[in-house]
Amino acid sequence: MISMNKLLTISPSPHVHSSDSVNKIMYRVILAMAPALAWSVIVFGLEAVRVTLIAVAACVAIEYLIQKYILKNVPTISDGSAIITGILLAFNVPASIPWWIIIVGAIAAIGIGKMTFGGLGNNPFNPALVGRIFLLISFPVQMTSWPAPHTVDGTTTATPLAILKEGIKNGQPMADLYKEIPTNMDLFLGNMSGSLGEISVLALLIGGIYLLIRKVITWHIPVSVLASAAIFSGIFWIIDPTQYADPVFQLMTGGLVLGAIFMATDMVTSPMNPRAQLIFGAGIGILTILIRVWGAYPEGVSFAILIMNALVPLLNRFVKPTRFGKVNVQSNKG
Repeated sequence: MISMNKLLTISPSPHVHSSDSVNKIMYRVILAMAPALAWSVIVFGLEAVRVTLIAVAACVAIEYLIQKYILKNVPTISDGSAIITGILLAFNVPASIPWWIIIVGAIAAIGIGKMTFGGLGNNPFNPALVGRIFLLISFPVQMTSWPAPHTVDGTTTATPLAILKEGIKNGQPMADLYKEIPTNMDLFLGNMSGSLGEISVLALLIGGIYLLIRKVITWHIPVSVLASAAIFSGIFWIIDPTQYADPVFQLMTGGLVLGAIFMATDMVTSPMNPRAQLIFGAGIGILTILIRVWGAYPEGVSFAILIMNALVPLLNRFVKPTRFGKVNVQSNKG
């Protein structure tokens, strides 16, 4: 009879055989987000620091309290996952958002999006996006009041996607709308309004390259997200360039690059094999453009990622790599 303490316990996916640990991976992701965080401080000043510190502190504290006093588990806040959730939550809100709304978002992200399912490794949805969507639905005015970059007087402005959405709705020609939004170079460098983490494509790409070099992520999801969004938006643009934005604009604006690199690639909520990851990323890119073009919101990345998160179990089940030895068996039969 087998002793209970000798039973093999299988932890939730992902299963990685390497010298890496959860702590190492999490803190590499935190380091990768440093360029985008630094740029948000340059653009929005101390307000960016305020939002980030409150979000991180709230996420860590809420996870600790839930683990210790509700789940009665040993707190694991030192693994860095709650810090990542806090930074990503800060990356998805305006720099001017009130402090108490940030805490509400942290409660939704950690309490609902993560700990309800058992904590790290068990959550089906990206916790930071759960928090963001909760806040967007609950506090739409505060979540869409974007401070103008490099200002200290509380001036607000619309994001490029919001300007485009409203202009098309009012029948303005695309040529006139392009005059009201930043140039592609401004969008790439980060001279525009928006949430903390979406304003500089360059800073996000620097972090993404670091993650690829350290093999924290693979190219499959980011490339498939961006490529599918570019191709799908390009089809609309070719059909009618007077009504639809060009692919470069779609890639540079909103949270598309942020989502593709830092949120869609979450190991827990993304598929486990490359083919499934390509399908997963393509679905995010296509859904994002569909929401931007026909949806009520000018942005669609968060909704697209959460929808595809829900399909991950199906992708893992039906899109599987070839079993080891299967090809050899078939060839021997021939």
